[in-house]
Amino acid sequence: MANRVLVVDDEKLIVKGLKFSLEQDGMEVECAYDGEEALECVRNNHYDIILLDIMLPKLDGMQVCQQIREFSSVPVIMLTAKGDDMDKILGLEYGADDYVTKPFNILEVKARMKAILRRNSKGQTQPARTGIITAGDMKLDCDSRSLYISGREVNLTGKEFDLLELMVKNPGKVYSRDNLLKTVWGADYPGDARTVDVHVRRLREKIESNPSEPKYIHTRWGVGYYYNI
Repeated sequence: MANRVLVVDDEKLIVKGLKFSLEQDGMEVECAYDGEEALECVRNNHYDIILLDIMLPKLDGMQVCQQIREFSSVPVIMLTAKGDDMDKILGLEYGADDYVTKPFNILEVKARMKAILRRNSKGQTQPARTGIITAGDMKLDCDSRSLYISGREVNLTGKEFDLLELMVKNPGKVYSRDNLLKTVWGADYPGDARTVDVHVRRLREKIESNPSEPKYIHTRWGVGYYYNI
């Protein structure tokens, strides 16, 4: 089946160009031109990936991404006209999977999309995961990709779940940032190790009662991260 893509940008020429190019690759493309319209589309439809501009009317891309992450783990690539590293980091903080800086090369955009879609496809075709893992007051359901802490469900993005599952299944094993990047995001992921730091910080904020004194995800200074209770 064709991959379904939502393109969100208030610049209609950019939307038109992306739509045409992606449809040439056999994708189904829908478009939205402001933040509120984008959220309505995501709530009412299934998409395999979203291209989301930061500078939008009504709700900006950061707000849209943050609200999407409250109910969906659909991959999001942020499109930003700014080259500032802080925008890229903030995009990851709010739940984006990747980012592309304008003006962009459409071939780069499609390459990053295909890398994310390929990784997701591999995850869907893998054998069933190994049931339920219980550790202290944490219960990780690897089949439904759900997390419960003290009986309360905690909503994680796809990458947050992948990070946690990897470390929980290998307690005490210390993973370097580069190792986590290659294992969870794939060897072809063009981002850097800061992506891991952002996701670990966001994961801690969701699962730790005191993120500055973590109970589950620990840091081995100068080496990397590991799970232990």
